[in-house]
Amino acid sequence: MALRIEDYGLLGDLHTAALVGADGSIDWLCLPRFDSPACFAALLGDGTAGFWRTAPASGGRCTRRRYRGDTLILETEWDTPDGTVRLIDTMPPRGEAADVVRIVEGVSGRVPMRTELRLRFDYGRIVPWVRRLDGRWEAVAGPDAAWLSTPVPLEGRDMATVGEFAVSAGDRVPFVLTYKPSHEPRPREVEPEQALRDTEAFWAEWTGGFRYDGRWDDAVRRSLITLKGLTYRPTGGIVAAATTSLPERLGGPRNWDYRFCWLRDATFTLQALLGTGFVEEARAWREWLLRAVAGDPAELQIMYGIDGTRRLPESTLDWLGGYEGASPVRAGNAASGQFQLDTWGEVLHGLHLARESGVGAVQSAWDVQKALLDFLEGHWDEPDNGLWEVRGDRRHFVHSKVLAWAGVDAAVRGVEQHGLDGPAARWRALRDRIHADVCDHGYDADRGTFTQFYGSRGLDAALLLIPATGFLPWGDPRVVGTVEAVERELYRDGFVLRYDPAADGGVDGLPGSEGAFLACTFWFADALNGIGRRERATELFERLLGLRNDLGLLSEEYDTAAGRQVGNTPQAYSHVGLVNTARHLSGTAAAAEASRAAGAGAGT
Repeated sequence: MALRIEDYGLLGDLHTAALVGADGSIDWLCLPRFDSPACFAALLGDGTAGFWRTAPASGGRCTRRRYRGDTLILETEWDTPDGTVRLIDTMPPRGEAADVVRIVEGVSGRVPMRTELRLRFDYGRIVPWVRRLDGRWEAVAGPDAAWLSTPVPLEGRDMATVGEFAVSAGDRVPFVLTYKPSHEPRPREVEPEQALRDTEAFWAEWTGGFRYDGRWDDAVRRSLITLKGLTYRPTGGIVAAATTSLPERLGGPRNWDYRFCWLRDATFTLQALLGTGFVEEARAWREWLLRAVAGDPAELQIMYGIDGTRRLPESTLDWLGGYEGASPVRAGNAASGQFQLDTWGEVLHGLHLARESGVGAVQSAWDVQKALLDFLEGHWDEPDNGLWEVRGDRRHFVHSKVLAWAGVDAAVRGVEQHGLDGPAARWRALRDRIHADVCDHGYDADRGTFTQFYGSRGLDAALLLIPATGFLPWGDPRVVGTVEAVERELYRDGFVLRYDPAADGGVDGLPGSEGAFLACTFWFADALNGIGRRERATELFERLLGLRNDLGLLSEEYDTAAGRQVGNTPQAYSHVGLVNTARHLSGTAAAAEASRAAGAGAGT
């Protein structure tokens, strides 16, 4: 059985990522890309689905672990009766092929060790043919091939490759697993110690661009390193998480594939990257965005593959039992075909932010914005599936309308502030029309709050974002009332739900419930700060920081009853929320966002 979600650490080579447990087992790895089938899938099944454990022969959880400085080099240590041993794990930035480097280092005494490699391609379904060839162990099955290099004597046992050895103080025993498509030439053998040095140098250079002046330096830095680890370097796309089908409620059916790029993340991700000095990453994300959305604006999707792929068909992997029995296990995401009105506004708003923040103005970006706006102008008043991808009936979601307003507002600002070409008068009139519609139909005056959708009795944590778009200023009574209503109705056990699944007869069309959504709780901290309750906001932020695992990682949600992280991990949205809330509470984003709110086009 897999470990708790928070027991896993992240490795990554900017093409894919691995999850390493506190017991020294790599239980999740997709090769050669984030969205490829997994060759280690024990995370979603059992040991027969594939893993690679290297640990003391006595087994058990490690004594301690940490990342080496500001890197994704993971150091795991065990104190045993025989001595202390350290396992150094890394995935060097991708060169000729994908490599996983593991170095076992003796610290004291003499510790018996065991390594067990159980490769299972296609999410644990395919057992490869394994043989020893020219000093390396080679595993081949159809399109996939992998090679294992080590000085440790290995042998085949029970359809696995196993080695037993011992390390004394000062010993360093390497293992290198290399993947390449089976039809390509055999990759050259990586020198493990050099790969380790190269990886450390890469991260040292990258974090040299870090800019943040606040009290939560370590947490912000680690979250940004995590976001970088979730980046697909060839295209600049950032996946929502490294995993699929980790449940939103333990044992439940709300299990989705998050190894894709969501447009809803665009603005928040750009804010986090630009606000901490990573302009090149923001520019790469902007360029990915422009390529992905190119084409007919009517065909805009809420998410794309890491290379901009549009078709993400959803299937179930019935041979996997699921994390702690939570089924089904899914590959692909059917929500990619949904109509989410906020996506058009999100892209328009994000591209405007990039232009204002020094990423560099390009005519193609403005051409895309105008095309998207033409579609938005004719469809803003239609019902949609909303930010949370509900699989029930389409509704007039308030957040979707507000983001439509924000998209039009971004276009008006492009003309007024940057001298770009466009019918500003017509767009201003459209902006005012959307604003009036939302205030007339999306606000419940009796309860003093905006609602999840027009006529709804439920609430939505996304309503907390209304002032962040400039739709209304933080001090507006309707904003303050909404923040207070969210606290009354969605604040549970110290954290915030996305919405109440039972409200309005079950808006999302799905059975069961979910945990507290961490990004929404960061939004709530921002909202508390925005309406002047800074001390309370800081207290909540510190509580959120306390949910991180010992390596500083957060998943999508938190189960307050079980006291555990749930949902896919590590979750980009959670780490983006952490970075932006730290910036807000540190004052580094306050001036710019106050200026934006004060300049809202139709704030009354």
